[in-house]
Amino acid sequence: MNELFKISAVQAVNLLKSGEISPLDLIEEAIARIEKVDERINALPIRCFERARHQAIKTKISFSSQQNYLYGLPIAVKDYNDVGGVRTTYGSPIYAENVPEKSDATVSHLENNGAIPIAKSNVPEWAGGHTFNPLFGITRNPWNLKLSAGGSSGGSAAALASGMVWLATGNDLGGSLRTPAAFNGVVGMRPGPGVVARGKRLQAFDSLWVEGPMGRCVEDVALMLDAQSGYNKEDPFSFSGSVKTYSE
Repeated sequence: MNELFKISAVQAVNLLKSGEISPLDLIEEAIARIEKVDERINALPIRCFERARHQAIKTKISFSSQQNYLYGLPIAVKDYNDVGGVRTTYGSPIYAENVPEKSDATVSHLENNGAIPIAKSNVPEWAGGHTFNPLFGITRNPWNLKLSAGGSSGGSAAALASGMVWLATGNDLGGSLRTPAAFNGVVGMRPGPGVVARGKRLQAFDSLWVEGPMGRCVEDVALMLDAQSGYNKEDPFSFSGSVKTYSE
């Protein structure tokens, strides 16, 4: 099937469920797209292609029961979240070589529900409304390379808008999911506190910063929220909600 990068996340997951394509097919599609367009956009400066390929091969077997939401769909993870064995820099030279041993609560919850991180998305150093930092430089808006991608989830939004991934993580304190989504013509949702488990908290019960989904359409964001939401023992604020599925 040609140009898989153009289809929605929901369509991609349906193809994975049916067995028409494999997780590895989508991994290779995403890698090809990233290598083709990201040199100009600079949305995904940290790549974990071999890790993703390895996960995709395992996924082909472990998802035969079809009990997960994402079934091996590649995603981008914002560089404020830990992915096990992959650099997490927060956009700062202080953490330029920081490699966490394990994925944080936000990412591990997605991985347990079938997501495969393929790259880390660019961020402003320690957050902000415009995505640039001393390590990786500026992320450009794919619709017009002279314009801002917004922030702080600008790398995730730009990667989605340019077809590099089908879903991406983001987080939001004062608009960091919603503003870059608007700048790039995609969808970002700020859930209520505790709906999505936080990877780490600046203070033990900080509820202002929330994790949330980003996608190219509302249907895709609902699918990702299904995969993200729920209780995680690493986050005392998280909970299992009364909504059976956001996709319905």
